[in-house]
Amino acid sequence: MSLVVQKFGGTSVADPEKIKNVARKAIRAQQAGNRVVVVVSAMGHTTDVLVDLARQVSDRPHAREMDMLLSTGEQVSVALLAMAIQAMGSKAVSLTGAQIGIRTDSTHTKARIKSISTERMRRLLDEGNIVIAAGFQGIDENLNITTLGRGGSDTTAVALAAVLGADACEIYTDVDGVYTTDPRELPEARPVKRISYDEMLELASLGAGVMHNRSIEFAKKFSVPIHVRSSFTDQSGTMIVAEPETSERAVCGAALTKSEAQVTIHGLPDRPGASLAVFSAIAEHRVTVDMIVQNVGEQGKADVSFTVPHDELGVTLESVAKVAGELGATGFSHDDNVAKVSVVGLGMAKRTGVADQMFRALAKAGVNIEMITTSEIKISVLVGRDDAQKALRAVHQEFHLEETPTTVGAADATIGTAEPDAVEIVRRLQSMEELTIDDVSLDESQARVTIAGVPDVPGVAADVFEEIAAAKIFVDMIVQSFGREGRATLSFTVPQKSLAAATTIADQLARKYECRSVTSSPCVAKLSVSGVGLRSHTEVAIRMFETLAESGINVEMINTSEVRVNVVVEGQHGAVGLAALQKAFAQFRR
Repeated sequence: MSLVVQKFGGTSVADPEKIKNVARKAIRAQQAGNRVVVVVSAMGHTTDVLVDLARQVSDRPHAREMDMLLSTGEQVSVALLAMAIQAMGSKAVSLTGAQIGIRTDSTHTKARIKSISTERMRRLLDEGNIVIAAGFQGIDENLNITTLGRGGSDTTAVALAAVLGADACEIYTDVDGVYTTDPRELPEARPVKRISYDEMLELASLGAGVMHNRSIEFAKKFSVPIHVRSSFTDQSGTMIVAEPETSERAVCGAALTKSEAQVTIHGLPDRPGASLAVFSAIAEHRVTVDMIVQNVGEQGKADVSFTVPHDELGVTLESVAKVAGELGATGFSHDDNVAKVSVVGLGMAKRTGVADQMFRALAKAGVNIEMITTSEIKISVLVGRDDAQKALRAVHQEFHLEETPTTVGAADATIGTAEPDAVEIVRRLQSMEELTIDDVSLDESQARVTIAGVPDVPGVAADVFEEIAAAKIFVDMIVQSFGREGRATLSFTVPQKSLAAATTIADQLARKYECRSVTSSPCVAKLSVSGVGLRSHTEVAIRMFETLAESGINVEMINTSEVRVNVVVEGQHGAVGLAALQKAFAQFRR
């Protein structure tokens, strides 16, 4: 008999009638011959109400007590749903996270899962029950209730599907599936039939609210196909699996993040360990750093720019002020009126011209690009917040995301190992949510071009990469630092055989725009660490910087993504850097 895990969010269980509707769906799934586990969130806005209550009695409620309080929301939902199923003549048992046996660490309000016991759930399922599991919660080794943080019910559902070897994991929500962008921002947004884990990870980190990134990390790590669909319609929804929707397009989606602020440290000494000092100081306050842009230094100094959540700007600036002074930086600045616009797609890793298309679309819309960072499957730009929606619409239209692809592959909705053996189950339970590194790699095939003093106006980046694309030169990393006094620095990497042609184009454009200089390096080394959990395990970039600093290797360029951290160093240091990083991350390898 197959096993199905269904998850219903707060809007799906917001009132008694909706709870009864969920009960009917669960019963129908059981009557179709499945064993059924249902994971539910708190009803409607219950969590918000509980948070507000806590703030009314304490300005700074203790994290442990917040977990005690917030976990009650899911406890109400599971009990009511079990009652509804029983009233309809079927058997059901409700279980809290602790009763299931979801063991976590002791990080209250954002705990990580360490293991899940399946014995009790399997026994109840074998007895004919629909198991109703409370999402978002677990218990630590001291029997304290813990909660998993934002998106925790999604994480619970995917984790249960993984350890139970479920045949399907269905996420029911208030939308029809995953869209090419937020339909609240752009009405022309289109639901996609299928999206890859890596694409969904990037979009989730960029604010796509359908799924939280930790649940996608679980799904990728344990090869759990996820079916996202509406609780209120019969639309087919979206499958999140290993393969993208289509191979004919480079871009699958676009995203807008409005809640960020930008910080730049000016004149940071361009020496090993400088980046480590900056981000270690910020990490001490558990600030989530998103875009990181470090460009090639000039005259022994470099600028480092990064973005942080808007509500964490204050504590970030306190850390930056201290570390900038200690390192002898010339100063720092910030801008809290910015937004990030990104395009994502597995296809861009093998296709030229994606960046210049995006930059040209923004230039035509009159949108100035303030920062650029890229990864293999994502291009992100920072723009003024007033231009945010205009920028999103421009790139969405440029890549025709509102149009359905002519060819869409079929999605396999079956989880690869329905009945993993006992040894495999034990291994999984012991490392449910640990960082997993897939690869530590070195690319010595690239060269670097840097244009200093680029005018910080719309259209310049588009001109550069339009010319590069016209010459059929493949560009890998692109980094544009935050501009000062109307000028910015733009660096990019190309295959070594293309360096001469790329430098010629850069020289011509530098003369046209009266830039300060064009420099290049015929051989650089790109060091990359890739895996699952890089965003939720923020220490990856810090460990990388620390390892390179200890080896005396200076970092020239940085860019980051949901599944990879890339740095560029001098070519002669590539092999030493690779060996050091492989040793540093050996314990996290699959």
